[in-house]
Amino acid sequence: MTAIENHPTLQAALDETELAQMDAYWRAANYLSVGQIYLLDNPLLRTPLALEHIKPRLLGHWGTTPGLNFLYAHLNRVIKARDLNMIYVTGPGHGGPALFANTYLEGTYSEVHPDVSQDERGMSRLFKQFSFPGGVPSHVAAEVPGSIHEGGELGYALSHAFGAAFDNPDLVVACVIGDGEAETGPLAASWHSNKFLDPAGDGAVLPILHLNGYKIANPSVLARIEPEELESLLTGYGWKPYVVEGADPETMHQAMAATLDAALDEIAEIQRHARASGESHRPRWPMIVLRSPKGWTGPREVDGKPVEDHWRSHQVPLSDLAGKPGRVQELERWLLSYRPDELFDEEGRLVEALRELAPVGDRRMGANPHANGGTLLRDLRMPDFRDFAVDVPAPGAATAEATRVLGYYLRDVMRLNDEQRNFRVVGADETASNRLGALYDVTANAWMARELPADENLAANGRVMEILSEHTCQGWLEGYLLTGRHGLFSSYEAFIHIVDSMFNQHAKWLKTTRELPWRRPIASLNYLLTSHVWRQDHNGFSHQDPGFIDHVVNKKSDIVRVWLPPDANTLLAVADQCLRSRDLVNVIVAGKQPAPQFLTMDAAIKHCAQGVTIWDWASNDHDGEPDVVMACAGDVPTLETLAAVDLLRQRFPELRIRVVNVVDLMTLQPESEHPHGLSDQRFDALFTPDKPIVFAYHGYPWLIHRLTCHRTNHANLHVRGYIEEGTTSTPFDMCVMNHIDRFSLVENVVGRLPQLGHRAAYVAQEMRDSKLRHKQYICRHGVDLPEVLEWTWPGPN
Repeated sequence: MTAIENHPTLQAALDETELAQMDAYWRAANYLSVGQIYLLDNPLLRTPLALEHIKPRLLGHWGTTPGLNFLYAHLNRVIKARDLNMIYVTGPGHGGPALFANTYLEGTYSEVHPDVSQDERGMSRLFKQFSFPGGVPSHVAAEVPGSIHEGGELGYALSHAFGAAFDNPDLVVACVIGDGEAETGPLAASWHSNKFLDPAGDGAVLPILHLNGYKIANPSVLARIEPEELESLLTGYGWKPYVVEGADPETMHQAMAATLDAALDEIAEIQRHARASGESHRPRWPMIVLRSPKGWTGPREVDGKPVEDHWRSHQVPLSDLAGKPGRVQELERWLLSYRPDELFDEEGRLVEALRELAPVGDRRMGANPHANGGTLLRDLRMPDFRDFAVDVPAPGAATAEATRVLGYYLRDVMRLNDEQRNFRVVGADETASNRLGALYDVTANAWMARELPADENLAANGRVMEILSEHTCQGWLEGYLLTGRHGLFSSYEAFIHIVDSMFNQHAKWLKTTRELPWRRPIASLNYLLTSHVWRQDHNGFSHQDPGFIDHVVNKKSDIVRVWLPPDANTLLAVADQCLRSRDLVNVIVAGKQPAPQFLTMDAAIKHCAQGVTIWDWASNDHDGEPDVVMACAGDVPTLETLAAVDLLRQRFPELRIRVVNVVDLMTLQPESEHPHGLSDQRFDALFTPDKPIVFAYHGYPWLIHRLTCHRTNHANLHVRGYIEEGTTSTPFDMCVMNHIDRFSLVENVVGRLPQLGHRAAYVAQEMRDSKLRHKQYICRHGVDLPEVLEWTWPGPN
């Protein structure tokens, strides 16, 4: 690594005045940080500190905070000196005191939270609210202006930073990565994001790996490996690392100032060359390794045990203040070591000479519009999705691959927004596999690494992004959305579970931001889940899991939407609605295999608008009550339901059957629980208050029971769905194994209609025989029965 002591500009980085002011600003941030963790009152220590001035419950994380404060102060300097457009992504998310402190010092926090004013009274509020009932969290959350990164969980800082930099050519994203975060799988993969960043059209990311030696109670891996090994690791990832190391504040201030100047000079030259020459070779971007003591400037020892530069400083270095004599005075000495009387005036305001160190207006990292992406969000230019409609002359009379049709639509979304450069599609090496290849008619995969002559669809400015890390894909897209752009994440259904926790954090972020009027709505996070459970016939059991839906519906109802379009036209209508939406997580599940098409575009639009409808063309109960309701949600369950209806009509022509299709899964909830939920009256009108309902569902059947448990007719609801049965077999055999096939559905219906009398037993036996015949056939021929493969909807009776 480039040792900073050998850097030629070290001696000239800061003059004596700048050095003193930089150190004083850092002390002010540290003072505010300690105050947030400990103080309930007496914020400027105008009277001797007493136990009643201290919070009864001490919560917070000190260990990483002084390093974050140190970096924020130095980034402020270069922003002012260079007029940089910069945001700050905080990987050590529990360093919340640092970001609250710095946005307070620069004035942004008081602007969005006027009750936390820049005076003694406001400082007291800043301190009290931290980790306090009715206050703010201890981590870097949505409440912190300038944040685009929920700090409650580690691993995603660098991918978020790159997502923010894509298509933002003037933006520099300073991304601090902590010791613990550096050990996570998502972070390890995200180092490779530099192979996708185009210096000609994108912004820059400056990673700062902050190694303070420890996690909660253990040494950190990267801090303990030999420096040469760390250098090899980071260089192997494609970075040019600089190291700033030490504990002496004066030396560290000079070293960091010199290093930032050198790194930013390199970034500027990389971008200047790429934009002037048009060359697309991957540069070796600079990064910084900051080695500083954990709990820097805090108590060195407590009760004879080391605290500074030790894991004991991770959270609250001085605890049990009520139970240990002299502990209050230790805290007072710690706070006074920052010399607050030099930093704040009589009113409690930061003194003028230090206020001038912070950038102003939108150049403040807490006020940068990119960190409140809704302020920059522009609507997508959208094609008319009707132009891509599949011609359906009659239900079932056309065949199409739904996601391939969607690909043509997404291609034109991409094309229409090429000039704005505010739309990207991400996926884990699955764009072509998921039949979205039409995108390559207008763009390529983003790629800055080495290319070979046989390569296809690679370009530095490509707008499709593929890396075989779902975590990185999600992080890129979240960073892109949070900074005011639009996108879509396409994934195999079974493997979207890899980002379950990332989805959690994003959904929580959206829930919180809706309660913050200064946070503007952002474009929705849109998932397209395909290669789904019912057509994983060659990959087998490992690729069969529809459970992401169950995970999603745990979140607040005003945040999530789940869509199960039965055919291509419905998928187009759903996708258009999702891309236009704001502050939601939309999950769309759609197959990619050739399948019958049932709805004209006009019918699909009406179906999507209502979310659930009776398919009158498939029903024959128009002149009276149905004997049974056949409900379905999902493309394969819809196909099997219609085939079962056909079989029932052939055997029982007099049977009145109502077919109900659900495309918006959340309509099944009561309207009191979800904005799209049906009223009880409308639900009963569709599903009847007392007739048997046989419901074929795409996912795990118990979710339907959960969504409908308070409905009048829940006792008559019989759901068939995925029950963890699967292997490498034929598509129809997957249905048979999980009892959603047409034969099993018929068997379910006849067993619940006593009016069918003795005939029910014979038909049920016929259906069981058909399933046995199916098993014998596929084991002999390797394909499904001709009557299954060739079945089409017969049309009106």
